[in-house]
Amino acid sequence: MLRLYKKTSGNGTLTLYLGKRDYVDHVQNVDPIGKSYLLDFALMYRLAGRKVFVKLACAFHYGREDLDVIGLSFRKDIWVKHIQLYPDAGHKPNLTPMHVCLLKKAGEQGRAFTFDIATNLPCSVTLQPGPDNAGKACGVDFEVKTYIATEADPEEKLDRKDTARMTVRKIQFAPDATGAPGPRADICKSFMMSDKPVHLQASLEKEIYYHGDPINVNIKVKNETSRTVTKIKIIVEQTTDVVLYSADKYTKTVLSQDFGETIDANSTFDKSLAITPLLAENKKKRGLALEGRLKDEDTNLASNTIIRAGMDKEVLGILVSYKIKVNLMVSSGGLLGGLTASDIQVELPLILMHPKPQGKRIDQSSLPQLTCHSL
Repeated sequence: MLRLYKKTSGNGTLTLYLGKRDYVDHVQNVDPIGKSYLLDFALMYRLAGRKVFVKLACAFHYGREDLDVIGLSFRKDIWVKHIQLYPDAGHKPNLTPMHVCLLKKAGEQGRAFTFDIATNLPCSVTLQPGPDNAGKACGVDFEVKTYIATEADPEEKLDRKDTARMTVRKIQFAPDATGAPGPRADICKSFMMSDKPVHLQASLEKEIYYHGDPINVNIKVKNETSRTVTKIKIIVEQTTDVVLYSADKYTKTVLSQDFGETIDANSTFDKSLAITPLLAENKKKRGLALEGRLKDEDTNLASNTIIRAGMDKEVLGILVSYKIKVNLMVSSGGLLGGLTASDIQVELPLILMHPKPQGKRIDQSSLPQLTCHSL
């Protein structure tokens, strides 16, 4: 049984189908939107000389559209493409088995289409709204919309009853393992009244980690001082750089974890400490970057933005990156023994992404057994 998503216009004239809502950026190319899409429109006699179009738009939203009362736009289109479906304007996509199945069900009123997504476009990102915020969240999203109009992308406002739209996501999976070692950072710090330092080295086992998987941070310490390391603290920070309309940059802590490991004077420490940054523990943090949220569906922390050579950063809209901070809390020693007087810190870059799923072959004989999920 193959699941379909379905959205019908308010007047029942247009119906839009798709078999998936996540489209993968493979770096060299992006899944074409349309392999599993069909436009089915009825009651064509109501068109009265107007045309039917389908539009794919990548847009950046930075405010609630319903607040646009003084002529200001809270939306900027990054990339837009239109296809005329009726009357026939020569669009002839390569039909997939799902296209064929849906066209058989729709009959003469069915139309198929395919959009090829440019490889330099951003992935879907949403900034988490506050608990009292309503409306469309700030972020980058993709929308497929079919509508009735006299021309493509008309300036006049379209009647909502003459449109059917669905939001889709462009996502990116982690590249195949390269075998490259993970990042490493070290520091050597001396303190007043001490002629010897504390050495701190932190490293990760690999370059890329998957969302939800534990991250083992390898920590080596050589304490040659008379002071005691009273605590190890590990912090994971997400940095969101909004580059499209301003130079805003936001840094949010997505994990802060204390480890009660003590390192005595003139001793060493060598251990791996596991951390797991999760969205579940950051649900109330406004402005946190998430993977594009679809209606009534949960999501997770945004993946790192992968920038290809020659790409225009501004077109990407929102850049997301992560780093790990490892802190040693060091006692002051002397008369102030036991009080934290200073700390030692190193930083490691972190890449969080999704693993590439194992490909599943679709049994074409099951395609006629379609179930629709109305949106």
